[in-house]
Amino acid sequence: MIKNVLVFGAGSAGLMAALALKRMLPQLDVDVVRSPDIGVIGVGESTTPQFSAFLFEYLGISRKRFYALAKPTWKTGIHFLWGPRENFEYPFEVQLDAQYGDLSRVNGYYCEEEFDSVNLNTALMAQGKAFAAGPDGLPQIAGFGALHLFNPYLVKALETIAIERGIRFTDAKITAVNVGDEGVRSLVLMDGRQMTADLYIDASGFKSELLGKALQTPFVSYGDSLFCDRAIVGSWDRTNEFIYPYTVAETMDAGWCWQIDHEHSVNRGYVYSSRFLTDDEARAEFLRKNPKATPWEHAIKFRSGRLSHSWVKNVIGIGNACGFVEPLEATALMVTASQIQTMCTMLAHAQLQPSPAMIGLFNQIFSESWDHIRDFLAVHYRFNTRLQNPFWTTCCNETGVSSVQPLIDFYTENGPSGLCRHLLNSTFGGKTQFGIEGFLTMLVGMKVPYTNRAPILPNELAVFRERCNANREIAKRGLSVAEALKWVKHPGWTWNGDPK
Repeated sequence: MIKNVLVFGAGSAGLMAALALKRMLPQLDVDVVRSPDIGVIGVGESTTPQFSAFLFEYLGISRKRFYALAKPTWKTGIHFLWGPRENFEYPFEVQLDAQYGDLSRVNGYYCEEEFDSVNLNTALMAQGKAFAAGPDGLPQIAGFGALHLFNPYLVKALETIAIERGIRFTDAKITAVNVGDEGVRSLVLMDGRQMTADLYIDASGFKSELLGKALQTPFVSYGDSLFCDRAIVGSWDRTNEFIYPYTVAETMDAGWCWQIDHEHSVNRGYVYSSRFLTDDEARAEFLRKNPKATPWEHAIKFRSGRLSHSWVKNVIGIGNACGFVEPLEATALMVTASQIQTMCTMLAHAQLQPSPAMIGLFNQIFSESWDHIRDFLAVHYRFNTRLQNPFWTTCCNETGVSSVQPLIDFYTENGPSGLCRHLLNSTFGGKTQFGIEGFLTMLVGMKVPYTNRAPILPNELAVFRERCNANREIAKRGLSVAEALKWVKHPGWTWNGDPK
């Protein structure tokens, strides 16, 4: 029976795991090792609504406390500078796989030319608004929503809450990992001490010190679908720049650039392929587009892929320690939260004595989860025709999409029909994180052509445009990020769902 857990790594993944174990399985002793060899990457973090639900509902952290500690802003979706359109919005609410009652077809068929304000979420994004205004003028912050975070602030906030909840920390450099038939036997500290546990959580990031290095778990590359392997990160202090309520994903010469807006700074990063650009060339392009930015001295090197198993013997890898794909759809914290919740559920179900079958199921779930993310991101590259150059021509011709080819074939014949969901279900067993809405938004957004094009009646197109205009009118009265921040910082502001 598992009685004590040692979390190796005190970044966001390790702290999230420790907090979840302490809350969901309070009978466990939980220790966290903070090693100076495992630093915190000081970048902007773009999240999804699943992460917010994990923080505020699963971990039970109050919004008021978290906002005070981590200083987040809001993310209502992704603003894509991608494909042949000038831009398009990827919201967190259904827009294309929905149908207005007075129209004969789903919304996606009416978006050949006009593709903004299909719902209120996208109308707000198009006008740079974070939230609609209620009758009292207050921001209508419903549900969990997604956040923009500065990673060092996030880590500090989680660490503060972890200490308050009684989680023990050891600051030490690990000099060796002892391995036996049962998995990891102990971590050897620089002063000669050894730390042992019944279960080890590897949250050591890209280094994957326990799962990858010590246990030699094989790596599965996604290099045939995702060609980017470098990132240059930079930022600057905000002066009079508008605070966008979304993450920007901008097509670049050999990859793409993100923009994440914080209250007092702007974070930018260029994800690119070293096959097509040198680091110096990428840095030069980045600075041409972002002359205010101060880029890091060195590029971040990464490989997209996963380990063949996330749980091996007595070690569970969480976050980047077991898998990583580039941050195009802000999947890192989403997958980390899902892994942690599944781990806690399985440990509780097994009464802290997980069987080989339970471990096998965990590995199956997250091997498939990483693969599904790869397949979704591959579609972004395969059909982005915005630039015609060696990198993007290679992407359009060579990006591997075999796992979702049946869905693509159906779409290129029939367009944005909701029937696509049946192909998605047969391919992914209905378990993909993005749903049919995610695929339709990217395919319609990039104007992927389809052949079975029934004519859109002029009166129906007029009705659809009236609906979009109505969304625009509501959005005009919405609140910007800066305006909403003034409200939530007010001493009298209360968050629905926070403990009284």
